[in-house]
Amino acid sequence: MSRFVDKLPFFDRRSSPMEEAGDIPRNGLLHMHHHHQPHHSGLLMQPQPSPPAKQSSFTLAQLLKRVNEARSDASSPTSSPTHSHYTIELGGSVPGSTGSDLSERMRGGDRDRGSDGTLLPFVLKFTDLTYSVKQRKKGPCLPALPFGRGGREPTEPEVPRMKTLLDNISGEAREGEIMAVLGASGSGKSTLIDALANRIVKESLHGSVTLNGESLDSNLLKVISAYVMQDDLLYPMLTVEETLMFAAEFRLPRSLPTKEKKKRVQALIDQLGLRNAANTIIGDEGHRGVSGGERRRVSIGVDIIHDPIVLFLDEPTSGLDSTSAFMVVKVLQRIAQSGSVVVMSIHQPSYRILGLLDRLLFLSRGQTVYYGSPRALPSFFNDFGKPIPGNENPTEFALDLIRELETMPQGARDLVEHNKKWQTRMAPKAKHHDGHGEKPSLSLKEAISASISRGKLVSGATDGSVSVHSPGMLAAPAAPVSKFANPFWVEMGVLTRRAFLSTKRTPEIFIIRLAAVMVTGFILATIFWRLDDSPKGVEERLGFFAIAMSTMFYTCSDSLPVFLNERYIFLRETAYNAYRRSSYVLSHTIVGFPSLIVLSFAFALTTFFAVGLAGGADGFFFFVAIVLASFWAGSGFATFLSGVVTNVMLGFPVVVSTLAYFLLFSGFFINRDRIPKYWLWFHYLSLVKYPYEAVMQNEFSDPTRCFVRGVQMFDNTPLAALPGVLKVRVLRAMSQSLGVDIGTNTCITTGPDFLRQQAVTDLTKWDCLWITVAWGFLFRILFYISLLLGSRNKRR
Repeated sequence: MSRFVDKLPFFDRRSSPMEEAGDIPRNGLLHMHHHHQPHHSGLLMQPQPSPPAKQSSFTLAQLLKRVNEARSDASSPTSSPTHSHYTIELGGSVPGSTGSDLSERMRGGDRDRGSDGTLLPFVLKFTDLTYSVKQRKKGPCLPALPFGRGGREPTEPEVPRMKTLLDNISGEAREGEIMAVLGASGSGKSTLIDALANRIVKESLHGSVTLNGESLDSNLLKVISAYVMQDDLLYPMLTVEETLMFAAEFRLPRSLPTKEKKKRVQALIDQLGLRNAANTIIGDEGHRGVSGGERRRVSIGVDIIHDPIVLFLDEPTSGLDSTSAFMVVKVLQRIAQSGSVVVMSIHQPSYRILGLLDRLLFLSRGQTVYYGSPRALPSFFNDFGKPIPGNENPTEFALDLIRELETMPQGARDLVEHNKKWQTRMAPKAKHHDGHGEKPSLSLKEAISASISRGKLVSGATDGSVSVHSPGMLAAPAAPVSKFANPFWVEMGVLTRRAFLSTKRTPEIFIIRLAAVMVTGFILATIFWRLDDSPKGVEERLGFFAIAMSTMFYTCSDSLPVFLNERYIFLRETAYNAYRRSSYVLSHTIVGFPSLIVLSFAFALTTFFAVGLAGGADGFFFFVAIVLASFWAGSGFATFLSGVVTNVMLGFPVVVSTLAYFLLFSGFFINRDRIPKYWLWFHYLSLVKYPYEAVMQNEFSDPTRCFVRGVQMFDNTPLAALPGVLKVRVLRAMSQSLGVDIGTNTCITTGPDFLRQQAVTDLTKWDCLWITVAWGFLFRILFYISLLLGSRNKRR
């Protein structure tokens, strides 16, 4: 029995055996399909004529703008009490609800009709979708050796150059229904979901995907749809309520008051059945949190907070027990009945879940082996000669048969051909039964505007910047699409608060980092305790500076996992424009900076006075500044690499080896004037060079400070072993020969003299400081570029 979603203005809701999932009572104005009860003929409506042409003159931009104005009118205490509008809620009647809520109530009009009774369905149609990828040629790394007695090599079948993942897939999904894509692993389920969600580049995907007969612009699709990934990508230290609230702040416009956003979140928590877990953290391997089923429902809630028109889900029941999986699909049924198109992939639905699905699409190696209603499965396989046993789950039987056919040389070709004949034979009956022509009753623009008037698409471009081309308006210029619900500074504030909250709940990470810096400083302080001004003390100072500055950069390598742990959360949130990448980079920088200040002071206080460095108070604060700049540049370098590499195990070797090269070319092991010219460029790229030269100048820039006096000039030479008396005689002989009085207290080498010996003369210490700071900014700009280039969220 087919659904009458597109025909019924409302349907009297009755209790169903499926209500055991904890359904939320509603007012009965939503589409509802019961497999065990016939529809009352008295509720059927005759098709109405299309609306007048003048209604299509409004652009979607204007309609979206009107929605925002309507919201403002609804929330205004002076609004007219006779003004007819729609209120959207999630689950039951919420006192004081406004158009910002999720589930649907109607005031002054039917759900499915415009003012003239026109039907308002959405139909997502896909036709002949084909997608192929290049296969890498598999072969041995070494030349094949003679095999067997005859010396012949074993022959292997040649791998085809292209592999077809989708092969002419067609079908449609409608508002109020759940369409499920089924098949074995590798059959193309996730690929089809990605194709429908515009996550495959247009050059690679062939065929068409339309909504109400019109092609979807990529930016428009991001506004009206949502995509729930297979993995639960959530911040582990946030509670369920906080997670949904942050999603609301990202996806709902700033024009919606915070009070309404909170009300929306609370209603969503009730509909998702998460009330008992609202204040529980999500959790991870090290922290106990919500259950797997609750985590999955939170993932869905994050993506439906703005009440999208089209919802895509990649195996939302994967890894869940039967009850949790049923509750998840039950939630999806409510979402579909609130006026959304729901398309999901699922591995193996149970009997109860099968009763919630409206359309099935079985795939085998990228080909359609069945498309239609679950109720038609028995007759389909009867015609194929493989009747389904009465006590067996039809989907399990179908999947087992498909797997069995795939083991044969010709695969499921017979079943594919049978499906084509079946579709050809059943198409006229299905069209007559459903009462649908080739096109839905409304244009895309009219359907979206009607859906918005019911309160959906809350995050839509309320500034009036989204446009949709109607078929008769192809030549009209498209207005720019507003990609984001909120301005830049709002996004940055929300991201910063979320990151600070997550960081505050994992203090052990900062404590371990602080302890590592202080232990390092303590070890250096005890080794280089109270260095004197002798030539030996000068050498030891050089060693301290080189180790201290390079340690700052090595310590920053712990910034590498920060983004890598959040990478896929970032990809999910930016795939549908929850926030800008620039907002994320700046908030990431703001959150990490206070800890760098604390670490800098901790290291400076531990080492500066213990080692006996020069400069007094001014020298100390400059030392703090250059240490902070080193932390800043080092964390920026590690952050940039985290945007380039995709795995911690790849990132750490790159960081460690690169920093070793920076230390090698810093000028400590070999002076600049001794470095070969073909390596001199790396000397100027060395991050360690500039902090190292800065602290050198901070220590040795005083011309009145002497580091080599009289007989100390013989230190570190063979003459150092001579008795003191002989050294004095040698000094006198040198004085007579040179005509210069050189005594035991005569200053031979001052600080600036030593800097010239070390070829540290090109830049001042302040120049080195600002260059180090500039490196930190440069690496964060490169991090932003890497996010732009590396987070396209589309398959090639």
